[in-house]
Amino acid sequence: MAFAKSLDVARNVDLPTPEPDSPHGPRRPYRFSTLCANVENPDHKDQYGASSVPIYQTATFKGVGGEYDYSRSGNPTRTYLEHHIAKISSADHAFAVSSGMAALDSILRLLRPADAIIAGDDLYGGTNRLLSYLQHHQGITVYHVDTTDPSTLTPHLHPKNNIAMVLLESPTNPLLKIVDLATIAKDVKERCPDAIIVVDNTMMSPALQRPLEHGADIVYDSATKYLSGHHDLMAGVITCNRDDIAKKIAFTINATGNALTPFDSFLLLRGTKTLALRLTQQSQTASLVANYLHSLGFPTLYPGLPDHPNRDIHERISSGHGAVLSFTTGDKDVSERIVAGTRLWAVSVSFGCVNSLISMPCAMSHASIPAAVRAARGLPEDLIRLCVGIEDSTDLLDDLERALIDAGAIRRTPQGVERVRTTIDEAVAKLVLGNQISQGEDVELQPHERQWVVSSPGKVILFGEHAVVYGMPALAASVSLRCYAIATPHLSSRTVGVHFIDIEAGDKEGGFGYEWDIDNLPWGAVPVASQASEVPLDLEFLEEISRVALPEASGSPACQASLAFLYLYMVFVKELESTARPSFTLSVRATLPVGAGLGSSAAFSVCTATALMLITGRISLPSPSNPGPSSSRQQPDRLPKSLADAVNVYAFLSEKILHGNPSGVDNSVAVYGGGLLYTKSIPSEGKEGGIVSIEGFTSHRFLLTDTRVPRNTKELVGSVGKQKVEEPERVGKVLNDIQVVVEKASSVLSGSGGKESLAALIDENHRLLDRLRVSHPSLEAVRQITGADPYNLATKLTGAGGGGCAVTLIPDGFSSSKLTSLISALESEQFTSETFRAYLTEVGGLGLGILSRHSNTSGLPTPPTHESPTDSNTLDTTFASTSKAELRGWIEALGKWAYV
Repeated sequence: MAFAKSLDVARNVDLPTPEPDSPHGPRRPYRFSTLCANVENPDHKDQYGASSVPIYQTATFKGVGGEYDYSRSGNPTRTYLEHHIAKISSADHAFAVSSGMAALDSILRLLRPADAIIAGDDLYGGTNRLLSYLQHHQGITVYHVDTTDPSTLTPHLHPKNNIAMVLLESPTNPLLKIVDLATIAKDVKERCPDAIIVVDNTMMSPALQRPLEHGADIVYDSATKYLSGHHDLMAGVITCNRDDIAKKIAFTINATGNALTPFDSFLLLRGTKTLALRLTQQSQTASLVANYLHSLGFPTLYPGLPDHPNRDIHERISSGHGAVLSFTTGDKDVSERIVAGTRLWAVSVSFGCVNSLISMPCAMSHASIPAAVRAARGLPEDLIRLCVGIEDSTDLLDDLERALIDAGAIRRTPQGVERVRTTIDEAVAKLVLGNQISQGEDVELQPHERQWVVSSPGKVILFGEHAVVYGMPALAASVSLRCYAIATPHLSSRTVGVHFIDIEAGDKEGGFGYEWDIDNLPWGAVPVASQASEVPLDLEFLEEISRVALPEASGSPACQASLAFLYLYMVFVKELESTARPSFTLSVRATLPVGAGLGSSAAFSVCTATALMLITGRISLPSPSNPGPSSSRQQPDRLPKSLADAVNVYAFLSEKILHGNPSGVDNSVAVYGGGLLYTKSIPSEGKEGGIVSIEGFTSHRFLLTDTRVPRNTKELVGSVGKQKVEEPERVGKVLNDIQVVVEKASSVLSGSGGKESLAALIDENHRLLDRLRVSHPSLEAVRQITGADPYNLATKLTGAGGGGCAVTLIPDGFSSSKLTSLISALESEQFTSETFRAYLTEVGGLGLGILSRHSNTSGLPTPPTHESPTDSNTLDTTFASTSKAELRGWIEALGKWAYV
């Protein structure tokens, strides 16, 4: 595919030509490929006329007062290289150092403490790491903004901010975002004349883009990539046109000793000779690959695609589209299988090599960026980056296609290949067709004839409350306090019912119970099934259920829970014949406190959705991983992600019924467990949201204290919003500080780095939330008790604040006697007529659970032979009568469980 512009550029250069320049025979400027191949330096002639630049493999030079004395300060081979790099980069000065990061380090040494730097929000992981170090150890302020929109820089371009440098990439790595280098350079120079514009040009190289021609002051490349082209050396180059900057950089390189060695200078000089040829081939093949993926429907990021954002800007400042592209599959597991399944595409970090490479940035080149930051910057965990080499395009496409097919991302059809779009319906269909449990059970027993037992964890927001409303990430995790549900089929009646035993959903003794005649439900109002990944809520249908089915309980919490149950049940079974609609009762209990901000409603929604999908046959259990004796339960079976994804869609729908406009984070934690980073999408500000699992999340003990003080979440959020309008700088600073805490905490909890104390981060997060005026005397009372001798523990509010629940980190080694004393002290405190309640829990554990094998049989539990509610031998009767303190131990000892 042709480029928008030719790779060749016409510029005057100081090189000898075949014939002298004259008015009658003007000398035409050399094209770029000629410039690359010709490395002559008129000022440095080899004494023997070597056609290839010699390697001056020496550390020192004899004599006094000569041009060279020590190779750290200067070497003839490196001089040839630097002259050549300057020539092809439209630069007056060039420097070669030991790596691309060494180049950036030399540039950043131009900064002083108290200086500030503006950088993009989609950066190479190493760049982000170095900037983070400067911010935390050198007193340099770093503002990360979306540089694809030049206006995002404007609020920072004030003298008071002391902006000394602006660091840009275009296209960015790995999201291929396009930055208008010329416009930003012009704006910065007008508002902050002394600021230095720095551009990382590694993705393009001088062959396709020369930022010095568009207003940049300094350009650097990781020459390990395209300039070298063979991945057989590490190098970095710096170019500039300002003598004052060149003098300072030369001093730094000489002082730190990071200049490129003679041998590596020789290798790099040799590599640059073929730069134009390599990139021409690589870019053409990259265009073919990008168009292939795009035609299959994969979201593909490549500047050469017609719909790539800011493509017109890229073609204005560049002369080609490059050889790097990225795409997403919608499923991290699928992406991992694709990357593992290629043969020609080598799995490796980096790019620019003659060999094609494939990688998952979030797990490789960008893994050093905390998961919280990746989520906040919209970096998909399923993103695949392709770095195209010089192999034959047919072979590369064939290898990629085979990997896509083997991974289940595409399939062959009589018309060719097509993408496998994993909609909820398709995922459910796969699960229904999956293997059924058949360990000695009656294989004829249908899903609606079984008794299903499920559980789901609550959640706690550990860090990031309130800031999440404004597009900052929040860190949430599952707790070991759980909701449990049992779906028991009716053998003869035509009814469906609920029994909410002790989740404080009703005021009846023994909980809330309700039963409906299946045939009298408003089936004509059920909406048409949705094919979307998010099922919309039909408010008219909801109102009709409330009017017809729940007139007596209207408005109560139990009514809302019943509405959610009925809504999902009717949506699932509408298409069945009326006589085939399952008849059963769903019994629900919880060890979670309700109304304390610990995700009790989300856990209920997940349990309800799972039980309904199991009993209606929408999902089914896979074959157990351990077919041995069911009494061996040390290692639970694993539930597939496709099952979890299907449940989560309908759990979110249930949450809409219960809350109106939920964020989606509560039900996601209740399904997937562990720790998640949630970032809210704010389209008006160009902020993309998302939920990302924290890999390697480490479990910790926490004490949850329910103050039983009711709070108005909407009012609290509104109060912070009002403060933000009235005091934007103060509140903005607090929100940014909260984001920093979230990023540090994510790093600590994932085990990927960070030496900060988790306790210190908890205290800091609470202090910042208190500055937003969302704490409460009841929460401060908890902090006063837990923070005093002899406990000295860190505590913070969770959720909206204003009452509710506080969380206290219980460190390893904290004695049981002190813990008992602390719980007693807390539970003697009160701010309402109710005393505080304390719950010891593990944070970051398992997600959705399904009882896969019953300990008393070889298979799943079966319903009782009759339906007497007084039968003490039935599972649901024991479930209802077991105390809360014993509930978890009893239900989890029923048999083999499978968990997400």
